[in-house]
Amino acid sequence: MSGKVPGLARPSWSFALRVPIVVALLMIAISSAVTVRALSRLEASQQRNLEVLSSAYLDGLSASVGPAVVREDVWEVFDALDRSRERYEGLNVQWVTVTNADNRTIASSTPTIFPPLEPMAAKELALFSQGRDVEVNDDNAEARMTRPLLYQDQVIGHIYALADISGLVAERSAVLRELLIANSLLTLLLVIFGAFFVRRMLEPVGILSRYFTQGREGAMTPIPAELVGRQSREFHDLFDRYNIMAKAVNEREHLAAELAEEEKLASVGRLASGMAHEINNPLGGMFNALDSLRRYGAREDVRTTSIRLLEQGLSGIRDLVRSTLTSYRADQRPRDLTPTDLDDLRLLVKPEARQRKLRLRWQIEFAEPVHVPAVPVRDAILNLLLNACHACREEGQVTFLARTEDGLFVAEVSDTGEGLPQHITEYLERDGAGAAPMDRRSGLGLWIVKRHCDELGARLRVVSAASTGTTLRILIPLRSDLEDAA
Repeated sequence: MSGKVPGLARPSWSFALRVPIVVALLMIAISSAVTVRALSRLEASQQRNLEVLSSAYLDGLSASVGPAVVREDVWEVFDALDRSRERYEGLNVQWVTVTNADNRTIASSTPTIFPPLEPMAAKELALFSQGRDVEVNDDNAEARMTRPLLYQDQVIGHIYALADISGLVAERSAVLRELLIANSLLTLLLVIFGAFFVRRMLEPVGILSRYFTQGREGAMTPIPAELVGRQSREFHDLFDRYNIMAKAVNEREHLAAELAEEEKLASVGRLASGMAHEINNPLGGMFNALDSLRRYGAREDVRTTSIRLLEQGLSGIRDLVRSTLTSYRADQRPRDLTPTDLDDLRLLVKPEARQRKLRLRWQIEFAEPVHVPAVPVRDAILNLLLNACHACREEGQVTFLARTEDGLFVAEVSDTGEGLPQHITEYLERDGAGAAPMDRRSGLGLWIVKRHCDELGARLRVVSAASTGTTLRILIPLRSDLEDAA
């Protein structure tokens, strides 16, 4: 039995591994959200500072070049541009150009690119938004600044400037890198500590699982008191309950073993009583034959008849003793079941049936050995037959049928008793060996049969359990030649 619940897949990862992974995923999600939030705040702060600095730069420049633009004094405008560069060196302006109302260049910090009195190229003008003083382009790491020049509410020109913000972009990249490193280290530490503490927390579960596994292989072992005393209150209580359960299970198994032994001894006693009766009958005939030989041994017909009676009596005793030895002597090697093995059971059951005035119907539908272990199969069938004899009313009938079909050995035992109770039927058909059905009427014979069936991988079915009788069927898979070789 695998112990799996049908329809439920067992998780492939252990709890001690899944918890740190979940912690890591949560930390990654939280750190990602925090990182995005921090970078957004940093970018917004940089944007505000850049806008304030740019606005101050454009305001100062507008005030200094306004009169010169009215006069279109190229040199005065150029001189103002040169002074503003030194004053706003932190803005890192790459170039600045002042134009008139028609966007013809009056002066520029890079006259080779923007010659005086020449119109600005359309592609350069397209870079600047007329609706905003500052526009940031992170891809090119640049800020584009523009400001119209007004005189008596009339536009007399424009200021165009391009600033390098690669330092701000580099600062954000450095912050991102530091956040990633810090979050990664923190996540790794939390995963390590999480795995450590989860393993420490699950250590009692592992101890309990180990003791349960040992219980599957034999008697359940109680957890030592010193190990229980080191646990927390919850696991301390759990271990105490396990020890109570282990004690109860061991006591029940011990009681079941004792009852099984007593049942076996009782069965042996009943068989011995029947055997004594069976042996006593031929012995009486043999003594009569010996008495006849002593008195009339000179007559040939008396000698012939007496010798025949002696041979018949000895043959009957030999067959009965052989059947008993075959049933209660363990084989060194499993051997195949033969029709003779089943015929011998009739000799063992016959005294019980005769005592209760029962009829025995016997039908074996195979002639060659069958690939199933002979001893446990005979023992299971013998217990079924004895139970059937015990369940039958006087002058009832017990029927035995054995055959092979579809790779199975099938044995059926029927009686004309009062039928099986429902809880016994459910016990017999339930997979796996359980506790013995403590029922005064059933005894331990059916439990022994159930244990044999579980060990053989056989199925035990209650074909009918009405008030007119019970039919029990054992279905045992036939062994293959490979299994025999192994």
